[in-house]
Amino acid sequence: MPSREEVAYFGAGPAPLPTPVLEEGARAFVNFEDSGLSLAEISHRSPTANKILANTKTALVSLLDIPDNYEILFMHGGGSGEFSAVVYNMVAVWVEKRRRLAENELGSDEEKILERVRSDIRESLRLDYIVTGSWSLKASQEAATLLEPLKNGGKAKNFVNIVTDAREWNEGKFGKIPHEDMWKMTSPEGSAFAYYCDNETVDGVEFPSFPKCLVSKDDEDDRLVVADMSSNFLSRRVDVSKYAVIYGGAQKNIGITDVTLVIVRKDILATIPSPSFLHAVGVWSPPAILNWSVIAKNNSLYNTMPIFSIWIAGQVMRSLLSTHGDAKVSGQEAVANAKAKIIYRILDENPSVYQIVPHKDVRSRMNICFRAGDAATEKGFLEGAESRMLQGLKGHRSVGGIRISNYNAVSMANLQKLAEYLKDFAQRKR
Repeated sequence: MPSREEVAYFGAGPAPLPTPVLEEGARAFVNFEDSGLSLAEISHRSPTANKILANTKTALVSLLDIPDNYEILFMHGGGSGEFSAVVYNMVAVWVEKRRRLAENELGSDEEKILERVRSDIRESLRLDYIVTGSWSLKASQEAATLLEPLKNGGKAKNFVNIVTDAREWNEGKFGKIPHEDMWKMTSPEGSAFAYYCDNETVDGVEFPSFPKCLVSKDDEDDRLVVADMSSNFLSRRVDVSKYAVIYGGAQKNIGITDVTLVIVRKDILATIPSPSFLHAVGVWSPPAILNWSVIAKNNSLYNTMPIFSIWIAGQVMRSLLSTHGDAKVSGQEAVANAKAKIIYRILDENPSVYQIVPHKDVRSRMNICFRAGDAATEKGFLEGAESRMLQGLKGHRSVGGIRISNYNAVSMANLQKLAEYLKDFAQRKR
């Protein structure tokens, strides 16, 4: 039976965790701080649980330099749950803004306000989705499904605006981010939000930087940007102030499954209309378990949260702070970049053996996707890797191929083992 040190794991998620964090977690799972109780047993409303929540928030604020006007939420449902939460909450915010405008113009005439907002929804409401891979595509499809009843038998236009579909610029496949000049954005006043997935795990595509066309020019042009950072969270510096919402499932770079982190601007939480008004204009109110305002008011304890999972996330964050000191997440960014560079160099040096999937300018540092010939050759590649205890390299079932997930807990030593195997395999196949 292999030891943990002998196995190098590159799975896309759940992903590897730092061994010291797992060892501490094993002790905490049995007897947390000599309390006689497991962290899986303590009340989520206990002082201990509240301290864990507070400490984890503090660590995240420090790592990312999150401004004071943002709230951190711990939620259920993973990234897929936030596909729905984003629509419910952000459409509600858009409706409330329109209600306030109507009230300023029309006074207190409730019927006129309702009719104005209903008309605005039919004519102006748009959700902008930048589709660059499988996960942003799924998010846009979820939005379209949730908003279908608002179309009122086809009397309203499509509410989901596909700003760009990268497949249209890459022979029907994902692997490229079209130039922003080709994007078809809704005007800021009509757009409830602009959504993108910062790193596409299935297709190996990562935005190299924040899209320039999403930068708000002034207070009147406050484009609300929502980003799914599930698979590159805590791997590079992020200017949080450019976003209305950032979210990520924990099971890549943050911790274990069960927890979804949401960073949301506080003014968003204060711009949710009453359920009765939303219903009166034909819009669903956010379900309580997905309602960011409800979760925030209850300190993420609206229902029973997995405190053990939140504690693990906090331990991972504190480990990063301890390792990188004042550099914070920028220190981890340098490590991630160095590891990715090693792998891509070998792949580029052997083009007859390895074919990298995404275009060079959008290659993911976290999920390195490539082909290694036909199905039989790729099967041989994976079998050879397994014989060397290099695991988790099979590509996503929807696209096949090979995928190296270079998450934070993948050590340089393990990456070097994989690099040697890539060289050896290429030499045999030349």
